[in-house]
Amino acid sequence: MKNILLISDTHSYLDPRIEKHIDACDEVWHAGDIGDISLTDKIKTKKKLIAVYGNIDDNKARAEFKKDEIFFCEKVKVFITHIGGYPPNYTAALFKKINEIKPQLFICGHSHILKVMYDKSIACLHMNPGALGTHGFHKVQTALKFEIEEDKIQNLQIIELTKSILS
Repeated sequence: MKNILLISDTHSYLDPRIEKHIDACDEVWHAGDIGDISLTDKIKTKKKLIAVYGNIDDNKARAEFKKDEIFFCEKVKVFITHIGGYPPNYTAALFKKINEIKPQLFICGHSHILKVMYDKSIACLHMNPGALGTHGFHKVQTALKFEIEEDKIQNLQIIELTKSILS
């Protein structure tokens, strides 16, 4: 079993209140818009990190991370990219790619809106953890925690950090 912390859109800011969640997980997955690469360097000192770059990320992030990550966690095939839309509104190119990859879990960021939904049309769970950083229109910083055991995605929890630290 793996305990996963899913984050996105940090925009160079790693809220100190998320560190206890990093410490409690096995892996951190970052769905892009990392910002300053020192943020992912810090996470990597504590946990295994799987990340993709986003549209605001510079050449350093793009040199270290890919646009897409496709991998297995336990027996679940995972596809992570930064800009992914929401079911059923994918771009034609992305919809084709999802149908070729056939993931059980599709993850994206970019919108700063937390959303988890099952897409029956592609038999896939879609997750967007929202935005953990302070840059953007969102009022609450969010992330997701969940477990993957064998072929099951379970015990999903939403992490909400109150606005008190947002500027």
